[in-house]
Amino acid sequence: MTDITEGQQAPAFDLPVDGGGSVSLAGLKGKTVVLYFYPKADTPGCTTEGQDFTALGDEFAAANAVVIGVSRDPVKKLDRFKTKAGLGVILGSDETGAVTEAYGVWGEKTLYGRVYMGIERATFLIDADGIVQRTWRKVSVKGHAAAVLDAAKELRSA
Repeated sequence: MTDITEGQQAPAFDLPVDGGGSVSLAGLKGKTVVLYFYPKADTPGCTTEGQDFTALGDEFAAANAVVIGVSRDPVKKLDRFKTKAGLGVILGSDETGAVTEAYGVWGEKTLYGRVYMGIERATFLIDADGIVQRTWRKVSVKGHAAAVLDAAKELRSA
């Protein structure tokens, strides 16, 4: 697994998104990017995380931050997930796995004794110049979006 560290250039990405179109790190230059990786659309933890980020959407926008959730789900599934869960964040589809691997969040996981490959819940705060300023690994959903917002506000005022 790649280990992304604070202070390094964020790996470039260009992902298809819900509703059509795409989002890229290069296209967001000048903005703070909150890139959060979640295991699977339409599962309880992932739904809560997306809703928590959505609830703080106006505050993220005020901090000049764009929030992007990334999973390996196909765009059609992301469209359904966004509508069903009432999400207001951008959802990127990494079906090839290139971005999840570049950020080091794809790896071995264990659930009820079964070992499988999956996405580690993680978040990266990337500044306007594309530099990783904060990383959160093995994220616990409760309170996470608020902690990321606080860091984005700090970055904005720095």
